[in-house]
Amino acid sequence: MITPKKQYSDEFREQALAKVYKRGKRTIQDIADESNLSIHTLKNWMKSSTPTDTSSPNVSKRPQDWLPEERLLALHESHGISGEALNAWCRQRGLFAHQLAQWKSDFCAVTSARSGGNDSQTLRTLKAENQRLERELNRKDKALAEAAALLILQKKVRALLAGEVE
Repeated sequence: MITPKKQYSDEFREQALAKVYKRGKRTIQDIADESNLSIHTLKNWMKSSTPTDTSSPNVSKRPQDWLPEERLLALHESHGISGEALNAWCRQRGLFAHQLAQWKSDFCAVTSARSGGNDSQTLRTLKAENQRLERELNRKDKALAEAAALLILQKKVRALLAGEVE
């Protein structure tokens, strides 16, 4: 038997979301239990809304709408914070810690991609040097093989001449 969906008033929904965004050290599950809601319902409401606390300028924005400058500032502000303090900082701004980690890796990838142009020039130079050295090595190998053949031929000639003299 399928249970019908409960309909909640907008005021109730706003109150529950306000509790979530200003929960301090409490978990979302604690707020859901207190409000007699499913944690999934509460999380869905969180996904479809933005925090009501506008003390921070970026709270009304979704994390994917933040400008690169704002993301860099957020990374700078949150750099020394960890654990529950980081989670509280993120909640105030409507973020998750994993988003900060993704932004950090994105910035690192962009930085390494920019320095890649210099690396490609270095790589080309090294390849050219490698080809030059391989050609020189082949030339010297051929010269060494020729010298070895001449030495062997010289020994054979001496052996033949020594055999005739006797």
